[in-house]
Amino acid sequence: MPLAAGLISTRRSKDHLLHIHNALIRNALREHRGNEVKHTGDGIMASFVNVEDAVKCAILIQKAFADHNQRKPDESLHIRIGLSAGEPVQDDGDLFGSAVQLAARICAYAEPCHVLVAQIVRDQCQFQKSVFIDLGEIIPKGFDHPIQVHEVKWQ
Repeated sequence: MPLAAGLISTRRSKDHLLHIHNALIRNALREHRGNEVKHTGDGIMASFVNVEDAVKCAILIQKAFADHNQRKPDESLHIRIGLSAGEPVQDDGDLFGSAVQLAARICAYAEPCHVLVAQIVRDQCQFQKSVFIDLGEIIPKGFDHPIQVHEVKWQ
């Protein structure tokens, strides 16, 4: 279950804000049994054993960033999160495959402060189906067919 999270905007030193970004995401990953696969420079790719942990983690991450932004508006950070599910290919500590690529493409499609998920994530998620808003279909770069995406209401 891949999760892709990307840093959107910064106002202060990039190193300082990246440290805050990393800490907020890693705290949420620990709380929801997420595994950091790699740091992408301006984001983190993580994996989960089940979709519910991934969705709950994404919600916690956005809430942590919203709380940080409220407390420190001069250090405002906004991220987008994309989730997909499937069996990635693992090689040398990294993950590859269509599920990973789809998570990254959905992340790129998301607006700042949003969590978007592929239909497969919504289908496999057993808790609170009401948190998902159907956004229709997109055709992500590198994919030949449309993908149904849903926004996760986290506020």
